[in-house]
This record gives sequence, structure tokens and C-alpha cells, in this order.
Amino acid sequence: MELRDRTIWITGASGGIGEALALQAAAAGARLVLSARRVEALERVRAACADPTRVALLPLDLLAFDADAALQAAQAFFGPIDILVNNAGISQRSLLVDTQLSTYRTLLELDFFAVVALTRAVVPGMVARHSGHVVTISSVVGKVAVPLRTGYSAAKHAVQGFMDAARAELSRDGLTFTTICPGFVRTDISFNAITGDGGRHNQLDPGQANGISAEACARRVWLAVRRKEAEVLIGRETWAVLLQRIAPGLLRALLARTRLARFQNGVGASK
Repeated sequence: MELRDRTIWITGASGGIGEALALQAAAAGARLVLSARRVEALERVRAACADPTRVALLPLDLLAFDADAALQAAQAFFGPIDILVNNAGISQRSLLVDTQLSTYRTLLELDFFAVVALTRAVVPGMVARHSGHVVTISSVVGKVAVPLRTGYSAAKHAVQGFMDAARAELSRDGLTFTTICPGFVRTDISFNAITGDGGRHNQLDPGQANGISAEACARRVWLAVRRKEAEVLIGRETWAVLLQRIAPGLLRALLARTRLARFQNGVGASK
């Protein structure tokens, strides 16, 4: 699927991977609907796009929204959605014993249930048109769970299963489902990660600082869309996924022996 003249809806488009996806898709000639909570940041992204007149803004709080109403609003700009990119999400930096249940609910609502709600909203129209593409930004943590990410890992594992099952159900209807699993990417995700009580981590982890650029990640995402790939692993941390497949016992032993502080300081895998 080429991007030119496609209508693409991107969530979490106010920065990081979402912003890079938007800029590259705009340069390729796509029509964009950009969603996030921060209107001023969305305005900045739109202004940086190749043709701002082909970029619409749809502010959304994915912790409190009506997916069907949001879809109607998104389609009011440029018509039916050709590609939905579920990019919005939040990470975690807290131990299980220090994490409140409300924090787990926030992680699951934003990282999993929002993906389900938006995908469920766009799919009927795509099935009717026998065409459509759903892209979800998961994480290497959706394959290999690591310390300090119990809720985040759970949400990303759930996303993996949801996308796999949806692909199996709907591929014969002309739909494509692509799951993206990045390792560390240089974004503000560690700044915005929530701690056990729901507060912000507010630190740039070394893993993020030394990760690949958001632009490099976005280029690989759009290549996967053009190729209609089912799943893509991105970044140096994907070695852990291979080890999980060939020597799961060894990987478990390595994770158990590794000090938790090393994960917080950048050893491990996390978008």
C-alpha cells in the first residue's frame, strides 16, 4: 500500500514516533488526521508537515473517549480511513510491589483497550470496502517482559495477541494488520512513563538516550506498511526475542540475575 492520497489516522502524533510518522507520511503525499491530547503540540506538527492543508487535527484523550464518535469526526475531514496507526501509549517504571491497581488500569486502558476500541471502530468500514490497514506500535516488551514494566509488558503482550487474532479473522476480507515491536527509541517515553502511584517518572533513561531515532523507526514502519508485513522487530534489543525463541530458559535466567537497576539504566528492551 502506497501512502500517496491515502487517509491516515495517527494517534499519539504530538511527538516522538507519532510525529516522525506524520512528517514522513505527509512528505509522501498522504492526507493525515492527527490525534493526541496536546493541541499546541499537534499544531506544531501540522505546521511542520509538507502540506498543512492536508493535515487535520482531532484532539483526543484516549483514557476518556467514544471511539465511534471519534471515528465519525476523523472521517469528516477527508473521508474513510485507509490506515489507522495506533501509536499512543504510556510506559511504566515501577516494581510490582510498589504499583497501585489504578496504575495498572491506566496502563491497560491506554496501551490496550484504546487500541481495541479504535480498531473495532474502523474495521467495519474497511471490511465493507475490502481494503484497510491497521498498524499498532507495540514493543519488544510485548515479546519479552522485563522488570519495572509489569503492567506495560502485560498490555503489550495483550496487543500482540489481539493483532494476531484480528489478522487471522480479517485477512480474507482485504485487511492488513501490522504489529511494530521497537526496542529503545530516542523519545520522551521514559519521561512520561508512570510510576507506581501514577506519577511521572520524569527522567530520560540511558536506554532511550542511546536508542535509534524516531525518524529511523518511522521509516521502518512505513516500509512495513508498503510491504504489508505482519510483524516487524526494530532496534538492537531484538536479540532478546531471538533468545526467547531458541533458549527461553537461558533468557529467564539472565533476566532473573540482572539487577533491576540495570534495566532502569538501559539494559533490556522497551519502547
